[in-house]
Amino acid sequence: MHEATWLTIHDTEVFVQVAGTGTPVLCVHTAGQSGVQYRELLQRLPAFGYQVVVIDLPGHGRSMPAPGGPVTDLHEYGEICWEVIEGLSLEKPNLLGCSIGGKIVLDLCVHHGDDVRAAVVMEADAHNGALSVAGLRRSMSDAASPAQGDRTYYGTLASLGTAVASEKGRLIADMHRREDSIVTSSDLIGWTTHDVTEGLALVRCPMLVVAGSDDFWVREENCRIVAENVVNGEFLLLPGVGHYPMEELEDFPELLAAWLDGLLEKSNKIDRNS
Repeated sequence: MHEATWLTIHDTEVFVQVAGTGTPVLCVHTAGQSGVQYRELLQRLPAFGYQVVVIDLPGHGRSMPAPGGPVTDLHEYGEICWEVIEGLSLEKPNLLGCSIGGKIVLDLCVHHGDDVRAAVVMEADAHNGALSVAGLRRSMSDAASPAQGDRTYYGTLASLGTAVASEKGRLIADMHRREDSIVTSSDLIGWTTHDVTEGLALVRCPMLVVAGSDDFWVREENCRIVAENVVNGEFLLLPGVGHYPMEELEDFPELLAAWLDGLLEKSNKIDRNS
């Protein structure tokens, strides 16, 4: 079963896809992209007993724009995701996110962690701060960056891991160049200003923090710090993988099923001991 719908949230229409009927997993995409990044999960993860819920954030994919313009606050995205969870009556869902999606998942765990079963956070740290907000605002002008599509294409190729075959890499880059550059820059402003460092100690749900060895956007040691500072955190390094594990790894749905199985076992053990 694969269903698609629009939910009215924060005065806009948010597109959501749902596949399967098992334990829910909400998936959050990267900056400027959409739920198409999780198309393999929608097709293959339900066979492992999981219900896959994929959101297009406002202004992305098939969702309508946010009423106030492109969003620059990842906490706002997090609250939109939580309203999707409530709107679909998902009880203690698992969360999955990559890049800004990973940071949004961290935000959800900090603010709603008691109602989260487990989380997989990929290519994300508690606070990055590496990019210039002024530079990102300037990049919203076509005069500053006249070849946004090409920049996205080649930037995506550069962000992939060495283990990705060239043909697959070109496909991923072609998919990514569909993005709206203004929305992407706004997302990245949120990414570089968002900081949940102080809230990590509040997170009790089991969490797996995943980093690719070839990711130059996020430092491995900062991902490790997240895993070390949440109560039930683990860290996993993926050799030869860059910034987009769910698109780079052919067997990602199977890997994720194994990760979630382990996290659910840990979650059940925590429940029994509480």
